[in-house]
Amino acid sequence: MLALKNITKAYDAGDARVEALKGVDLAFRTCEFAAILGPSGCGKTTLLNIIGGLDQYTSGDLIIRGRSTKSYKDHDWDTYRNHSIGFVFQSYNLIPHQTVLRNVELALTLSGVSKSECRRRATEALKKVGLGDQLKKKPNQMSGGQMQRVAIARALVNDPDILLADEPTGALDSETSVQVMEILKEISKEKLVIMVTHNPELADTYANRIIRLLDGKVISDTNPHTAESPEDTTRKKQKKPSMSFLTALSLSLNNLMTKKGRTILTAFAGSIGIIGIALILSLSTGVNAYIERVERDTLSSYPLMIEKQTVDMTGMMEAMMGAVAESGQHDMDKIYSGQMMTNFMSGMMSQVDENDLKGLKEYLEQEETLDALVSGVQYEYATPLTVYRLMDDGTGMQVNPSTTFDSAGFSEMMSMGASNDMMSASMRQMDAFQPLIDNEEMLSSQFDVIHGRMPEKYDEAVLIVNERNELSDYTLYTLGLRDQKELKGMMAGLMAGKPLDSESISFTYEEMMALSFRLMVNTDYFAKENGVWVDKRSDAAHMQQVLENAPQIRIVGILRPAEDAVATSVTGGIGYRPELMRFLLEKVNDSEIVKEQLAHQDTDIFTGLAFATGDAQPAMSQQDVQLMLASLPPEQQAMMAQLPPEQQMQMMAQYAPKASDATLEGNLSLLGVSQEDDPSSIYLYPIDFEAKEEIEQLIAAYNEGKPDDQQIRYTDYVGLMMSSVTTIVNAISYILIAFVAISLVVSSIMIGIITYISVLERTKEIGILRAIGASKRDISRVFNAETLIVGFTAGALGIGVTLLLNLLVNHIIFTLTSIPNAAGLPPVAGLILVGISMVLTFIAGLIPSRLAAKKDPVVALRTE
Repeated sequence: MLALKNITKAYDAGDARVEALKGVDLAFRTCEFAAILGPSGCGKTTLLNIIGGLDQYTSGDLIIRGRSTKSYKDHDWDTYRNHSIGFVFQSYNLIPHQTVLRNVELALTLSGVSKSECRRRATEALKKVGLGDQLKKKPNQMSGGQMQRVAIARALVNDPDILLADEPTGALDSETSVQVMEILKEISKEKLVIMVTHNPELADTYANRIIRLLDGKVISDTNPHTAESPEDTTRKKQKKPSMSFLTALSLSLNNLMTKKGRTILTAFAGSIGIIGIALILSLSTGVNAYIERVERDTLSSYPLMIEKQTVDMTGMMEAMMGAVAESGQHDMDKIYSGQMMTNFMSGMMSQVDENDLKGLKEYLEQEETLDALVSGVQYEYATPLTVYRLMDDGTGMQVNPSTTFDSAGFSEMMSMGASNDMMSASMRQMDAFQPLIDNEEMLSSQFDVIHGRMPEKYDEAVLIVNERNELSDYTLYTLGLRDQKELKGMMAGLMAGKPLDSESISFTYEEMMALSFRLMVNTDYFAKENGVWVDKRSDAAHMQQVLENAPQIRIVGILRPAEDAVATSVTGGIGYRPELMRFLLEKVNDSEIVKEQLAHQDTDIFTGLAFATGDAQPAMSQQDVQLMLASLPPEQQAMMAQLPPEQQMQMMAQYAPKASDATLEGNLSLLGVSQEDDPSSIYLYPIDFEAKEEIEQLIAAYNEGKPDDQQIRYTDYVGLMMSSVTTIVNAISYILIAFVAISLVVSSIMIGIITYISVLERTKEIGILRAIGASKRDISRVFNAETLIVGFTAGALGIGVTLLLNLLVNHIIFTLTSIPNAAGLPPVAGLILVGISMVLTFIAGLIPSRLAAKKDPVVALRTE
């Protein structure tokens, strides 16, 4: 079973070389109780450690089951100790922070036995030694005899072939010693028990073989055995022991829990860097989120506007500033006239561009990346959205487009300059009815519903008030809630130097929800009479009938800007869904008058005359005159025959049919005809300034390769208003994180030092683990697990403290600036920081864990 062939062991002690064993030759039976006696320093424990695979011989050979161990690797010795050897030490060598049951289970865990099987076998082993009721106790809660029995149970639990006992009764009283020896004697009936002792009486009483050593040599053997059996090749290959990571975590966690104060302080020290970085990330994230909100809300009020007819304001401004060609140079001896006004006027006309919005709309709808760049896209059409309010007396009042400025006498002033984009956008904002952006999430973030609900259908709208639940007096006049006739009186009073005095009025939510509006379709202004279509807008009866039958628009809710909204996509007034415009387009295009005009595109349906072709009318020939004379009654023909040919031609020219002064395009515009695929304006609402730049790149890509007159042109009024703010915040954040990261590295180094201290404190535990078969890798895994636990605790503690500090920071910032949620740590960032903390502490603990793995198990077991 086991044989030692000429084993020697020498080691250096300073400058001297000590020979602990000198040519030991021994062979052991499969079942016997061998006691090794001898004075201190004779090599007994060294021999036991070599047999147990804890120490390596210098020369000779250790034969195990007929196989030489000269070629054994570290993992072979680990497997041998785990499966074939059970150690019982004089000082018990139990792991103090583990329970009795866990101490016994360790060897099985290394063998890869399942958790339930470990529990069952460990419990049975403890019952055999009389400790079945002590499973949950810690070693320091037991007597010496009980702890030695735990050590025996641990040695036996893996069913080893050999039990090695090093002075098993050395720390016990006589009665307890007898109990332990009885147990060992019983075990020797089935296994090989080798015991080292100083007590010859115990050896004589219990051992059936006594081996005496002196100065590293065997001087006597009462029952020698000669090993002549060949190598056993039929024995099943034993599984290489390996400690699971969960076991390593359990060992390390239990050890850390025995030093709670130091563990918490260590974790807190390690968390300081995490707290710093997490706070910076929280503020950076919160501020960037606020900036993004400002950008999104601002861009919802100032979208990228692309008009069918647009003016290049940049070119006009250059002309105004005197950007003239250098060809007009002259001498400096007189005063000459400049060309600013003429350049401006010619530049203004030359900078009016026609955009192909039909092609652009088709391009944008096919561009898959656009959805991720915009919070909404609005298309507006030349078809006017004409809305009337039915007053209490049953009459109708136009509320959209607004007539308020007309009533105040401002119509001429407002019409000046209305051809450019900015004025067009301003006039759009002055309408009482404004389209809601087609983005439910954005609307919900910008507005609170204070009464009713959001519109869901084309004929539903909402009333929008300001932050103070107010509607401007302009809106009230526009909607007929104030009398527009007051405005002229106000103007007269102002011109007379009288101060304005406007009475404050209020309305209940129910009163505003009861407002009734009617959609006037342009084509309903006209009626067919005597074969032509007639404008009936001046016919009160016709208009009243049309209004009564017009589609109704109902107010279904009242909105107010949310408290945290920086800007809103719609200001005070009435907000309607985009479906309303699509409904209007369908009504116009499906009307009888539009269908007739499109069916007879050469004829003016309002006069019955043909449209002018633009060509000069050809001179009337004599043949034309004769044809016309032939169509006259006989009496008139006789009368005309008396006149000279020239006079006949003059008179007949007066009766020739004339062309209409109108155009087909003009008539369609008058009727409000627009096609859904050909808008007059496109409003793009970028989610932020970076997205706006990408949209501009998309438009540039659309323009690429097209002639100048076919390229899309627009004026960007928002420009780079806030685009650099995010970059600045990020740059500051990165700099601060770099500084705080230094503290994180320092704290990680400190954790590495504390881990090394833990290695020194747990040196004996290292020896115990190696003795029951743990490999060097297993030892490293134990301390790596400890650093990971500390790193996780530090990271989690840092994130927890940061979340609490964020509450305080948010309260302070909101009190000072009214900016809500200025600090917020993203969950992903928190998880990453915990991961970084674990990685850094793991790296810092690599050197201490390597040092632990390299410790000599024999030396480690001697450590107190």
